[in-house]
Amino acid sequence: MVIQSKPTAIGPVCGRILSKLEANNFGGEDIFAVHLALEEAFINAVRHGNKMDSAKEVKIDYSVAPDKIEVSVTDEGEGFDPESVPDPRYGENLYKPEGRGLFLMRSYMDTVEFNERGNSVCMTKYKEKSNPAKGEN
Repeated sequence: MVIQSKPTAIGPVCGRILSKLEANNFGGEDIFAVHLALEEAFINAVRHGNKMDSAKEVKIDYSVAPDKIEVSVTDEGEGFDPESVPDPRYGENLYKPEGRGLFLMRSYMDTVEFNERGNSVCMTKYKEKSNPAKGEN
């Protein structure tokens, strides 16, 4: 899908992708994780990649299988080096807004990989296996 580079454009796209997860019996935690990571990746593409230029576009590719989802978000920006983004959990970075979206994507998805240019992120989430013993003491 190719969508306009504006923050509100992600809503219908998220809805479509999350409904496919529900149809494949992904659990609530998995759906929450994908929703959060997808929104963060999209907002980063709009704000940082496309510099809030609504004339630009964001491309979202996704594939939902019974056991996993793969989703990529690509903007028209110059890209960046994801390894140069400081960890927002430490030191002076605690009070800076940068890096939180990337941290959340890495925390909630099983894999997060960027292309060499740094303008496209590919994320994978594997379906959590149901465990009837989960939650027991």
